[in-house]
Amino acid sequence: MSDFRDPRGAADGSAESSEQRQAAAARAREHEDPHENRMPIPRYVLAMVAALVAWGVYYIVTAPIDQPPALGDQRTVADLHGKPKAAAGAAVDGAAIFQSHCVACHQATGQGLPGVFPPLAGSEWVTGSDAKAARIVLRGVTGKLTVKGTAYNGAMPAFAAQLGDAEIAAVLTHVRSQWGNAAPPVTAETVAAARADTASMQAPFDGDAALGSPGS
Repeated sequence: MSDFRDPRGAADGSAESSEQRQAAAARAREHEDPHENRMPIPRYVLAMVAALVAWGVYYIVTAPIDQPPALGDQRTVADLHGKPKAAAGAAVDGAAIFQSHCVACHQATGQGLPGVFPPLAGSEWVTGSDAKAARIVLRGVTGKLTVKGTAYNGAMPAFAAQLGDAEIAAVLTHVRSQWGNAAPPVTAETVAAARADTASMQAPFDGDAALGSPGS
């Protein structure tokens, strides 16, 4: 009996061996699958954080609560409480009211902004009738208003709801005595009378047409 081997079987075995070698080579080239690992915070970082926390606690506990203000922003307890409210009948600071309500338009110099906001310095409306000046501040003005020969077409807000009679009298007295103006002071009674006279107004004065001349 002759020894006969099927060449197809040998070929199949060789091909299978080749595939196995290729698969093994491919697996060798691959990296391992990723997996979670524990990454602890370095000890020196933990030590630094602990030292900072300990220092903060020590600073808060040992800091004097009556530390001199010169070591900080130099504010005292009285500064933090603010200025006490003026007692009834006390004088009202007209300059302070001007700074808080008027200076943005009329400027600290009283010169206003050319072509936009009229000046108060030398204004016939400021130094003229105190009653008319009070009515203007109380009810405001819109439209064309001529000041020192120049026409302005802007708007002045009404302050009747924001300021009391004494406050309006104080700010008018202030502007009537600043920047070369030399008009008599305005009293709270004058403002109160102007408030009552204009109580029915629902809109500001319409400039020159409604106000007439400054002195009347």
